[in-house]
Amino acid sequence: MASGLCDNCVQLLKELQSHVRSVCRELRGVVRSFQRTNTYDLYALQLSYKDDETPLLHQACLESLHRFAASENIELQRAAALHYLHLSHLDCPLPDAFLEPIMTLLFSADLDVQKTISLSLVNLIVKNNVCKEWVIELGMLVPLLELLQSGDPITQCHSCACLALLTSSESNRDAIVADGIMPLLVLAKSYDPHVQQNAVWALLHLTQSDCSTRMLCQAGAIPVLVLLLQSSDSAIQFYSCCALCNIAGVEEHHSKLLSIGHHFLLKSLLTLTSSSVHKNSVQACRCLQLLSKNVLIQEQLMELDCVSPLKALLNSSTPAWTESAITLLSTLSAHPPNTEALVSEGMLDVIGQRLHHHRSSSIIITHSSSIITHLSSLCMGQQAVMESLCLSGLLSVLEAPSTSDETLLHVTSCLHGLMTSDALKSKLSAIMTSQHVSGLVKLSGHTRNPQLSYASAAIISQVEMTGEIIQLLRPHYSCMSKYLLDFLKEQDIKIQQLGIATVLNLKKDGEFSALLVNSELENQLWKMHSQTEETRRLLIQLLPSSSLDPQLIQDRY
Repeated sequence: MASGLCDNCVQLLKELQSHVRSVCRELRGVVRSFQRTNTYDLYALQLSYKDDETPLLHQACLESLHRFAASENIELQRAAALHYLHLSHLDCPLPDAFLEPIMTLLFSADLDVQKTISLSLVNLIVKNNVCKEWVIELGMLVPLLELLQSGDPITQCHSCACLALLTSSESNRDAIVADGIMPLLVLAKSYDPHVQQNAVWALLHLTQSDCSTRMLCQAGAIPVLVLLLQSSDSAIQFYSCCALCNIAGVEEHHSKLLSIGHHFLLKSLLTLTSSSVHKNSVQACRCLQLLSKNVLIQEQLMELDCVSPLKALLNSSTPAWTESAITLLSTLSAHPPNTEALVSEGMLDVIGQRLHHHRSSSIIITHSSSIITHLSSLCMGQQAVMESLCLSGLLSVLEAPSTSDETLLHVTSCLHGLMTSDALKSKLSAIMTSQHVSGLVKLSGHTRNPQLSYASAAIISQVEMTGEIIQLLRPHYSCMSKYLLDFLKEQDIKIQQLGIATVLNLKKDGEFSALLVNSELENQLWKMHSQTEETRRLLIQLLPSSSLDPQLIQDRY
């Protein structure tokens, strides 16, 4: 989620920090003036504003701050506010007792006091020098909400920042959401971009819980946030898009998100995917991906030609852009009506290239495998896979030493699925290298991950035993015999059958057939054969002869 202050607040902090010494000199002058007029007890307050000296946070100082904050003398209030501004720049916690004068100063009728004390509170919260929960419990929410309606952009900016920082605490959201939504929605439409930024930032934090998100939607936040996607301010675009992502994560809100006419939300998000601001483009893709779980929305996206901007993102050299786009495309490709259009748009050509350029990204590899699997369900998709770099890209993942088991499982499962096509099987067999074969053999005996072992061995069981492949496999016959023996001893019939199919395929090489004679592997095969025969004999005795008719068995299952 977003964090930090808006540009305006950061600038103010820098300016105030650079002028803090002059402010301190001004405060010393005020102190001397008050001393001369007998309205201020210098001993009681003991404010030390020398260059390297920290103001003392003792009881007498606290009592003086209470008197200054409660005074009707505006100069005294300003002095107290300036003192808190100095305290807010220090790297030390502020005792809870010192929050009470802040509460009083927030209610001040003087605009300068409001600006100074609200900025002081922002600084204190940012540095975690005050307890957020105690700020709310003390009742500061009331004056902060009033400051939202002050009419002064700087004061509104500071109070919005305070609320945004306070809503980052889960326990505070319920207290803020009831009375804070409407003022924040009003300021989200402000003509001042800095006020808008902090207002939308606060709204973003309110979308971090289901309850407050629901209240936001009921209050009409969705049209406001959607409209802000077209803001000229990139920070406002980002905050509103993040908020919409959180809302889109709850399916019950999808109808409201799509109720704005003429696909306005989807069009705005698609436009934002082409943003030059990296984080905005990524968030827009993420929001579309969340929405695309709805099949109706997928259809609308395809009608809006969503593929073109996503292909542009895929061609980016920045992995994060590619990852966000490919995640959305993976979701779209899983819906059969979309597959033909995606193949026609040349998606497989782009996917093949990405596999070669981003072999270190598990997200890109995983979703590329899914897209290839989905699109190869069509004949035209299989042809596109043949003509693209997809096959070599998938095989190249086997060469990467640091690829996780989970990622390898996606790749090997995809390759296994492609082997069902004779044309793809021939192409794969033709481009395999010794590294690819070594990798598959090693993974086939990978006992820590049975699924990965099965998928890898299944590829070998179907590979075409050409002269080139035989030469690549021969150095591994001993290793393969070991894992095949384990397969045949498994209780799982599916794994036993894979072992048998692999042996049958390897026997096309006379050298493997010779190794098989009188081996432990052959003995296990004969043992399985006798067990199968015994099972068949017992079934004949148990079941009526008519029920063992092969055609009847096939019809039954």
